[in-house]
Amino acid sequence: MDYIIPIGLFALLGLVSGVLLTVVSKAFAVKTDERLEKVAEALPQVNCGACGYSGCADYAGAVIKGAPCNLCKPGGAAVAAKVAAIMGVTDKGAQSLKAFVRCSGSCDKAGHKYAFGGINSCSACNKYYNGSKLCTSGCLGYGDCTKVCPQGAISIRDRIAVIDRRLCIGCGLCVNECPNALISLRPESQRYEVACSSAAPGKVTRKLCSSGCIACGMCVRNCPQKAISIKDNHALIDSALCIGCGVCKEKCPVGAIIDTQMPGGNQNE
Repeated sequence: MDYIIPIGLFALLGLVSGVLLTVVSKAFAVKTDERLEKVAEALPQVNCGACGYSGCADYAGAVIKGAPCNLCKPGGAAVAAKVAAIMGVTDKGAQSLKAFVRCSGSCDKAGHKYAFGGINSCSACNKYYNGSKLCTSGCLGYGDCTKVCPQGAISIRDRIAVIDRRLCIGCGLCVNECPNALISLRPESQRYEVACSSAAPGKVTRKLCSSGCIACGMCVRNCPQKAISIKDNHALIDSALCIGCGVCKEKCPVGAIIDTQMPGGNQNE
């Protein structure tokens, strides 16, 4: 009998404490938007930061607070549509992008000024006489881009960065890493691209690289959509106007324009 009262008091205190904790937890609970988890699940979870946020979770939280639903580059249009549906807003769409290296100056096509023996880095090599290649606009091939690619989509072959289109998620991290600004993001649907960024006059480029764009204008004159222009001594294709007819590739006398969707076609396989 002497133990019954203390046990009863402890039991009563436990019950009262449990009730109080329940009341307090409900009274001070932080309400979370149920859409947050759904948006996070819709994102690809690669945490590349290409959307401008630190990762997918951070971007999901920003979407709940009003950020655009179409900032996820790896997810493209499919993810943008899912996120927009969750948020109950109009889908503004998003293009699926792929990275492209605007250079095809491999060892058999472009010469070198010297043999670089320093740190195995494009940025390091570029500090010495604008790089080891005769073409100062070309890919140096030391793989700075490969080190930042979260998908392992970039490799170095014959001193040129090669992008596997099947693995590329279009995050753009490689774009920021290239010291010569050779990598660009373009719509996945764009079939033809100019694999050259030489800013040298055509007669100079011809001596530096056998596959370099010489700005002859043949592609410009023959494009039925007027989608090609010459800027800084090399051709540029406007993806918004290009219909993928391939006339530019056929007319290019040096083979600077490539079909990115052909198996084994130059760099984007």
